[in-house]
Amino acid sequence: MSPYLALPFVALVASGLTLFSGFGLGTLLMPAFALFFPLEMAVAMTAVVHLANNLFKLALLGRYADRHALLRFGLPAIAGALLGAALLVLLSGLPVLHRYEWAGRPHEITGVKLVIALLMLGFAWAEMDGRLERRAWPARVMPLGGLLSGFFGGLSGHQGALRSAFLSRAGLGKEAFLGTGVALACLVDVTRLGVYGTHIHTALSGAPWDLIALAVGAAFLGAFLGARLMTKVTLRFVQRMVAAMLALLALALASGLA
Repeated sequence: MSPYLALPFVALVASGLTLFSGFGLGTLLMPAFALFFPLEMAVAMTAVVHLANNLFKLALLGRYADRHALLRFGLPAIAGALLGAALLVLLSGLPVLHRYEWAGRPHEITGVKLVIALLMLGFAWAEMDGRLERRAWPARVMPLGGLLSGFFGGLSGHQGALRSAFLSRAGLGKEAFLGTGVALACLVDVTRLGVYGTHIHTALSGAPWDLIALAVGAAFLGAFLGARLMTKVTLRFVQRMVAAMLALLALALASGLA
């Protein structure tokens, strides 16, 4: 399938689901980009679409954000995003661990692929298991939740599940929960893009910006339609499908096939 059909479709569906589900846009979109582009470019392209989409959602829902939760969760999330993004840049500069040829094509196993593959397997397990979403996290661990979600957001873009798991215990109403989550996601995105700096410019060298623009537009439409619903949607079947896809791609990344 052409990336010009597959990626805007994934962006549309994922963006609408992110308002109500435990996983975020990057959870679905980064693996989709990675099917067609090198991993470093896939992460960078996802970060651009993710930030643009979150800014659009912030315009729709930002007025509902809870300032107290933003401070308790957001400041540690910024610190975590700085650490995670710095680690990604460091891992990207490491030499190739192993090269081999299979089916007539060269493949590489790298440190950054192994780390992101392990993270994807971990989040796939969390989506499948469901206990992360159901666990009753006490309010006092909110700063820890911000630190962890920011760290994984900076490292691989996987921040939605952890953020939702902790933020859902903050005693927020539906609108405040959605608005606060969007504001926090924007903070992490701006932070990690700032750390990526020239690295993301290099990663995006040669990237198809027309495709990125299509994905951004599709994500805007998905966010708009999702915001119009403004109800809690149960997505266990979708989450299980996402988990299976994440696990398969994680194995492909770890083996150097993707």
